[in-house]
Amino acid sequence: MSQATPPKAIEGTLGFIDERLGSTTFFRRNVKKVFPDHWSFMLGEIALYSFIILLLTGTFLTLWFKPSMVEVVYDGSYTKLQGVKMSEAYDSTLHISFDVRGGLLMRQIHHWAAILFMASILAHMLRVFFTGAYRKPRELNWLIGIGMFTLGMLEGLFGYSLPDDLLSGTGLRITQGVAESIPLVGTYIYMFLFGGEFPGQDIVPRLYMLHILLIPALILGMVTAHMMIMWHQKHTAMPVKNQTEQQVYGYPFYPVFMAKTGAYFLFTFGVVALLGAFAQINPIWLFGPYDPGAISSGSQPDWYMGVLEGALRIMPNWEITAWGHTLSLNVLIPAAVPLGIVFGGAAAWPFIEAWVTGDKRQHHVNTRPRNAPVRTATGMAAVTFYGLLWLAGANDVLAERFHVSLFATTWFFRVTVFLGPLIAFIVTKRICLGLQRKDADTIGHGVESGVILMSPEGRFSERHEAPREEEKTVILSKENARPEAPARDAEGIPAPGSKGPLGHLRSRLNRAWTFDDIPVEEHEHGHSDQKAIESGSEQVKH
Repeated sequence: MSQATPPKAIEGTLGFIDERLGSTTFFRRNVKKVFPDHWSFMLGEIALYSFIILLLTGTFLTLWFKPSMVEVVYDGSYTKLQGVKMSEAYDSTLHISFDVRGGLLMRQIHHWAAILFMASILAHMLRVFFTGAYRKPRELNWLIGIGMFTLGMLEGLFGYSLPDDLLSGTGLRITQGVAESIPLVGTYIYMFLFGGEFPGQDIVPRLYMLHILLIPALILGMVTAHMMIMWHQKHTAMPVKNQTEQQVYGYPFYPVFMAKTGAYFLFTFGVVALLGAFAQINPIWLFGPYDPGAISSGSQPDWYMGVLEGALRIMPNWEITAWGHTLSLNVLIPAAVPLGIVFGGAAAWPFIEAWVTGDKRQHHVNTRPRNAPVRTATGMAAVTFYGLLWLAGANDVLAERFHVSLFATTWFFRVTVFLGPLIAFIVTKRICLGLQRKDADTIGHGVESGVILMSPEGRFSERHEAPREEEKTVILSKENARPEAPARDAEGIPAPGSKGPLGHLRSRLNRAWTFDDIPVEEHEHGHSDQKAIESGSEQVKH
């Protein structure tokens, strides 16, 4: 922990607050709070900065957008749509794009910031998962992160549905079908959401309220809770020299971290602004107003909704009809199962892992992905599953670009969505175990030096050197698998946790978790054989 006193500038500010509001012990203590330094920790900050940009640009857009389904005739600057009947929502979006100064730039910055927000949350969650940063005591923050991503998906869906163009209307039609497929209550949900038959007159105003008020408020509350919990529990750290479970090693919040995070916000804003200025996204004027009888070729949702699109496209046409009611499995399963598997499994994983391994300790130092092969392999299986469904959402585009049959691409994804995760699990686990063996060899025999030795008997060997201290610290951060407690004691009495079906299941899962573990340990005489060779050598060849 840093013990440096705050600079005079911050000391004067704290004195001003202290004289008027009372004790400033909290501020004095926390300006010296230490933050570990690693590039991957910036992924979560990108999400925060993107959210700030979304709030600022969204406020600008609300000044001109009209959330109304009232039909008008367009007479604005875009001549190709002049005289065309459209909703006020679409008309006002065209007005923002072509007649409001800086309007198109703000629209594009807003959309790019939304894309970056979702991408950075997902990247941040993957970093947290693969390094085990979700373990005790950070399970709540992990659940908050999953909740933010889920709300972000809804926020994005509602946001690009507001302009009422052909692409967004097609997405709303899918939303209506998904809502209506829910057994028993689906029709009521659909009618409540749309205010009547699709598309109705109420859907855009209702989505607008959800988009600018309810969901942003929920996300803002989650971001605040996430930051407060992180601040209280302290940030996780990578395994580096001087870093322990009890001691944080890094830079103080002021001035180092504040300077870095301020600069990084400006970098993020600059990149998003450049994308908004030079990379066209969502050109609604090319799609035209929504018409239930029309559809554009190659239409794609934003990337984070692609998994649902892909699941819908490859799902067989299964329906069940009984007692005068039809259950549309071809819509219900794609809407509920894929994301249920990914996010439901992710939410339960910290608790499942703690139950299987019996690890109830607090963890403040992250684990290298190679040192948890089952966890890493499971994560890659989920990434493969998600990625294949995402690609399946563009099966028509892939078929057209690569000149293959649309049915061939559909069947390819139907098969690989099951085989792909299994192959990814096996390959990833073997890679992790191979890297563990490499680490064990490095600690046991050192690293190659490039120096060839010849013994008196004429045998050649390469001289190995001890690894650098920093590398050694990282490698030895691995916790070797702890043997499971015996299922029965010396008297033959079963242990309480091993009884019943759950006890047997836990025992088998624990064995699978630790079975292939490669011990990585430092041996006191790890290089004694090498030293003997060196002492009796006659020649050294480089």
